[in-house]
Amino acid sequence: MLVLCVSVLVLDILAVDLPKVADPGELIIAPKGIEVHLGGHAANVAIDLRRLGLREGDVCVAGAVGRDVFSDSVEKRLRRSGVVAYLQRARGTHTGKCMILVVKDEDRRFHSEPGPAPSPRHVLSILKRERPRIFYVGTTGVMGQLDCALKDVLRKAKEMSCTTFVDPVVPYRHGWNYLDEALQWVDIFHSNDVEAASFTGERDPERALEVILEKGVGMAIVSLGDLGLLAANQRYKVRMPAFNVQAVDPTGAGDAFTSGVIHGILQVGAEKPLKVAELARDRLLHVLVYGEAVGAACVMGVGTTSGVTRRRIGALMKSQGSTVADCASIKEIS
Repeated sequence: MLVLCVSVLVLDILAVDLPKVADPGELIIAPKGIEVHLGGHAANVAIDLRRLGLREGDVCVAGAVGRDVFSDSVEKRLRRSGVVAYLQRARGTHTGKCMILVVKDEDRRFHSEPGPAPSPRHVLSILKRERPRIFYVGTTGVMGQLDCALKDVLRKAKEMSCTTFVDPVVPYRHGWNYLDEALQWVDIFHSNDVEAASFTGERDPERALEVILEKGVGMAIVSLGDLGLLAANQRYKVRMPAFNVQAVDPTGAGDAFTSGVIHGILQVGAEKPLKVAELARDRLLHVLVYGEAVGAACVMGVGTTSGVTRRRIGALMKSQGSTVADCASIKEIS
C-alpha cells in the first residue's frame, strides 16, 4: 500500500454559481442544479490520487460512517473510485453531511454535520495491516478520541517508517494542544493561512510558517488561496504564486493540492521513509508546482474531485508550470 488516508467522511450537497443566498421565505433556483459528492479530506485526497494515476489497491481510506441510509453511499462511492475502504460503522450517530452554497464570485458557505470519526483502535489496525509509505491524516481538530491519541498514532506510523502528513482544521470544542504534542512525529504539515494563524497565534503567514517549522516538522506548507503558497523544509523556504484559472467551484482545492504534493513526492523519492525535510531545491519546486496545478484543476470543475484530470493538469503544467516555477522566490536556509 502506498497511501493510507484518514479523516472524517461526509456527503457534500452542493449548489454552485448561485445568484445570491435566499432571504427568509425566498426560493432561489440553483442554475447548475444541486449535486451530491463524497467529501471529507481523506476521501477527496484518496480519489484525487486515483485520478492522478495511482493504481487500484495503492490507496485506501480508514474512516467512520453512521448506521443510516447514507453509509452505503459513502462506501459505494469509494469503491467505485478504486479506493480500498475500511469503514467503521459507529452506533448512535449519523453519517456526516455538508451543505455547501457557492454564490457566484464569492467563497463557499459550509453548513456541516461532521459525523463520526474513526477510533484510534480502528486506524491503528489498518495502519498495521497496510503499512503504507505515506500516512495522511486530515480534519484533525474535529476527530474527538483520535485527536487525543494523534501523537501515539503518528508515533506508531513513524516506527513503521511511514512518511506522516497532517492537515488540520480549526479545533471544535478543544484547543490546539493535541497538535503541539504530535508535531514531533509529523513529516509534512499543510494548512491554509487562517488555520496557521489560529494554531500559531501569528497573523503574518511567513512568521506562522517559521513557528510551525520550529516545532520540528520536516516540511510545512501554508496555502494562501489565489495568492499562492508559502512552504519550507529544513533546507529551503519558498513563496510561490498561484496558477491563473477561472474558478467554477473552489470546493476541494486544498485536498487536491495535498494529493498533488503526495503524488509528486512519490514521484521524486523512492526511499522509506521519504526524506521530505531534505528534498533538494528542484525536487521541492517540482512537488509544489505540481500540487498547485492539481489544486487549480480542481476549481475548474464542480465538486471536490471531478475537476482533477490528468489531461487538464498536463495542460496547466505545459502552459503555466514553468512560469509559476520561475516566479517562485526560493531562499536557502542557513
